[in-house]
Amino acid sequence: MSSESAPAVPGPAASTPPNQAFEAHALEAHALGGPATSNSTSNRKAVLVIGAGDATGGAIARRFAREGYVACVTRRSADKLQPLVDEIRAQGGEAHGFASDARKEEDMVALVDRIEREIAPIEVAVFNIGANVRFGITETTSRVYFKVWEMACFGGFLMGREAARVMKPRQRGTILFTGATASLRGRTGFAAFASAKAALRATAQSMARELWPQGIHVAHVVIDGAIDTEFIRSNFPERYATREQQGILNPDHIADLYWQIHAQPRDAWTHETELRPWMEGW
Repeated sequence: MSSESAPAVPGPAASTPPNQAFEAHALEAHALGGPATSNSTSNRKAVLVIGAGDATGGAIARRFAREGYVACVTRRSADKLQPLVDEIRAQGGEAHGFASDARKEEDMVALVDRIEREIAPIEVAVFNIGANVRFGITETTSRVYFKVWEMACFGGFLMGREAARVMKPRQRGTILFTGATASLRGRTGFAAFASAKAALRATAQSMARELWPQGIHVAHVVIDGAIDTEFIRSNFPERYATREQQGILNPDHIADLYWQIHAQPRDAWTHETELRPWMEGW
């Protein structure tokens, strides 16, 4: 089973939440972390995780926080970030949660500017939005196709561009994109998702060729397998039963790889790597 199995966006009848300017969420963001503890951000480093869900994104934030990075995490709803922010803080780390729509340019620009200004320089930026959806080609509306592209590709472009903007003057930083099986091949029923993930992969390749010579490490991680999530447990119990045999991906182990990529020396950088359980067919 590939990572294409878990629907993450609504079908054609669902409505898109109204756009809200990022600054309207300032009080919510403050409540989920507050301002930086020092007036100076010079010795601090932030990791920005776009799409810090309950599995992979949250695990990445926790992993970097253990290394002393300030975890800046986003979801559409700030309320859903509270458990992650509380967990990181309880473990001695620092975390700030932001309600932000990755598809909205003004949100992304304001988010990056605010973190850089008030919290810490962004050393690592991770784009981890899935946008997985399955429809037959004749049932795929233009609205669904475009929305999936916005979430899975355009949002990644916006994050990558804004991260590069602040990293280039420092001539360092890491930009990581989460890919999927669909990044490499399009299965039946996944025209919207596969095209968006393939486009994100091409965006990452282009960025890497441009930014590596400027000291910025850009990498794309293909997650080719089911991840240990509530969705897999509830909807694919037979697959979830292989968990004890390490037959599905552990989010903490995925996060370890993201840290390892960031920590690579400049003479041995990875651009693309694939992760799958040992028993996954490919």
